[in-house]
Amino acid sequence: MVEIFRLGGMNLAKEEVRKVLSKPKENEDGEIDLTPTDQFTPCDYEMLEAFLNGFVTFKRGKQDPKPGQAPVQTPTKKDTPNNLFLKRVKVALSLTSEDMIDIFYDAGLIVTKGELGAILRKADHRNYKECGDNFTRNFLKGLTLKYRE
Repeated sequence: MVEIFRLGGMNLAKEEVRKVLSKPKENEDGEIDLTPTDQFTPCDYEMLEAFLNGFVTFKRGKQDPKPGQAPVQTPTKKDTPNNLFLKRVKVALSLTSEDMIDIFYDAGLIVTKGELGAILRKADHRNYKECGDNFTRNFLKGLTLKYRE
């Protein structure tokens, strides 16, 4: 994981990665406390983005820009973490839309091609749809079923 973060442009030591992966404490009210401590560091959007970009590079290799190709533009509006996750995992694992629909189906969620297309669009597109936690949770469940067989 240290290598994947490095490939994504973020240098974290092994101990820092352990802190990101550790479970946060609960406060007196039973709510999760995301305050950084010596044993816990919350994963922010930049860390998630660096990890997922590094995961793509780790799985597919570094892609050099082709001659005459315009540099990648930063979108004006950011994806939600769930949308970012689905997009990057799709690229990293070379999944087609049909593959993703099958993964959702295996997890017990029926997703149409139109719904998936709206989730995978750029954040500033008029048909962009924010991906909910339920989609992401079921996608992870389906990936687990697919890759543990």
